[in-house]
Order: sequence, then structure tokens, then C-alpha cells
Amino acid sequence: MPELPEVETVRRTLTPAIGARIAAVWDSGMPLHMQRRPPRKKLRALVGAKITDIRRHGKYLLLDTDRPESLLVHLGMTGRFCIHAQREPRATHTHLVLSLGRRELRFADPRRFGQLDVFARAEERAHPALAVLGPDALVHGVDPAALLEVARRRSRTTLKAFLLDQSVIAGVGNIYASEALWRAQLRPTWRARRLTAASARRLADAVREVIGTAIENGGTTLSDFVDADGAAGENADFLWVYAREGKPCPRCQGLIRRSVQGGRATYFCPTCQAP
Repeated sequence: MPELPEVETVRRTLTPAIGARIAAVWDSGMPLHMQRRPPRKKLRALVGAKITDIRRHGKYLLLDTDRPESLLVHLGMTGRFCIHAQREPRATHTHLVLSLGRRELRFADPRRFGQLDVFARAEERAHPALAVLGPDALVHGVDPAALLEVARRRSRTTLKAFLLDQSVIAGVGNIYASEALWRAQLRPTWRARRLTAASARRLADAVREVIGTAIENGGTTLSDFVDADGAAGENADFLWVYAREGKPCPRCQGLIRRSVQGGRATYFCPTCQAP
């Protein structure tokens, strides 16, 4: 599933759409995440609106208009939100098209785990998807003191699960949780209560570093991810531990191991992420 760096990469490559007016809206009518159908009436009410900004909170894209409403987009596992020339054929699994004159913004999602919605910006923090999010790791930064305070209230939670909790830090997912824990030399299976002021600082710095590096490299493409221009990310070549089971640790040359936590693959070095 695309994480903060991938969604931020999409946001940045979508900026040419800012200032364009939505001439027409088409949707497939098919259900997406949790079998919810996108709000067709609200989507089509965007016709005539101008796109004034494209923001992001965590893994959500927010397209603001010159009206009180904004469009919310979540890419899910296989979603792509790309700019196309109007003459280009539409992909089979396209579910939303915003016509912008000679260009179109198209949302395609073969597995239909994505999400589309229209909401009033004045009520943004009350939206069910956004209300639960903590500070954005890029926009708001990662505060070590706040991390430590929350960790003490999640004493039974593992550090990996702690980082994946979007109410703690919005945007960190499976890839970058493994990467940040390796960088901070913290074992993914440790309980959050083991964080100290020093290790919380290391973890905050590590989250910032792995996210910043991934954005510089255009995100991590392991299968489906592309930016708004259809280009794959190059960060897979810069991952330290993720998907590197059996390979030497870049820090200590021990062998990277893979385990499963909460149904998700976790990669770590058993030597320098010492128990």
C-alpha cells in the first residue's frame, strides 16, 4: 500500500492540475473500499469548480476547490491517480475521471481498496477518515517528547504496531516502519514502553530520514505504485532491510531476517537491533 512518500510524490506530480477547472466528472459507479460507492451526486456537483490546491494528510490526498468542498482520495493498495491527455484510452479499472479540458485526472484501482469522497473543508477534522489521524510525519514533523508520552500509554503495543498506528504518526506504513526501526537500532517486537528519551529521539530522527530519502527518490515501487505522470519510484534500490531477507545488514553485515507481525512482513537485523 502506498505510504506517505508515495502519496507525497503523487501530490507533487499532480500540481500541474492546480488552477484547472473541472469541466466534467465521470465515475464507474462501482464500490471501492468496504463496498462503499463513491458519492456520485457530490462528485458531479464539482463540475465547474476550479482546483485551488492539492494537499496531503498521511496517506490521503485532498484536492481543494474554489468552492467549500474538497475531494478526498486514498490510493488503497493498487490505486493510481494520474494526469492523462484526454485522447489517451482509459484503463480498464478506471473509477473516476475529472475532465480538465485537454487533460484528465483519472483514478484507476484494479483491486478497489481505494477511497473517494467529497467533504466540506470547514468540517475536515470531523471526516471519519481524517479525524483519527495524528500529526503528519512530514508536514507537522515527529516530536520525540510526544512519541515518548504516547508510547507510555501503549505499554503492551509493539514498536512496529506503534509506528503503524495512524493516530500516533500519520503516513508511516509497513515499509518505512521496518526501515525506521532498523535505522534507530530498535527491535520491532519490543514493547513501546521500552522507549526512552534517547531512543525516542533516534526513532523520530529515523522516521524523518527514511521518509525524506524516499521522497527524494520518488517513492518505493515494489509492484503497482507510479506517480501522477506514470513514473515508478526508485527508492527500492535504497532500502536497508525491507524485502532483503537473507542479505547482509548494511550496518553490521549480519543477515536480515523476516518475521510476521499482525499479518504483515517485518524485516530486521537480529544483531544490531539487539533484544
